[in-house]
Amino acid sequence: MEELPFRYDVEVVGLLASPAHRYDGRPDAGTAALPVESRESIEVRADLGVVGDRYFGRPAHRDASVTVLAVESLEELAAELGSGPWDPLAARRNVVLRGAEVEALRGQPFGIDCGAGEVRLDGGRPANPCAWMDLVLGPGAHRGMRGRGGVRCRPRTDGVLRLGPAVLRSAVPLDAARAGGAVRPAARRPA
Repeated sequence: MEELPFRYDVEVVGLLASPAHRYDGRPDAGTAALPVESRESIEVRADLGVVGDRYFGRPAHRDASVTVLAVESLEELAAELGSGPWDPLAARRNVVLRGAEVEALRGQPFGIDCGAGEVRLDGGRPANPCAWMDLVLGPGAHRGMRGRGGVRCRPRTDGVLRLGPAVLRSAVPLDAARAGGAVRPAARRPA
């Protein structure tokens, strides 16, 4: 496995393993009002995902079976929109961290250790928000989360993640002060 030279103290503030796809179809207030599931811990399996999650073991989702989000992105967006506080698990990401510039982990290997051994992940594509965000978080959240909706990851090792203090190791340097900021796509150059 690749060396991960950069070390950061972070906090796992939310964990989710959802057995069913909750935000399916058009957004509706009844579904949005249901309480958000929360876990004290989740079990991650290499190349399969989060045990008990709807995407566990599905071939089409193996490169994106674990989603990671920086809680600061939701806090910053709530402040921009003059709303909140929001339940970070309403965004339906498996792992919500405080103190990590998650968007910088796109395309990068990283690991999270909650004291029971490191769970290695390969950061992949953005976890783009859906229209449900306007209903479950607040008006403007769908658009505002673009570029800061988290990262879809492929799990490389088995392990357990727990709420509380953790260590994040990454292949690239991170800046916790930028954890809430949006990553915008580079402008296209004229042909």
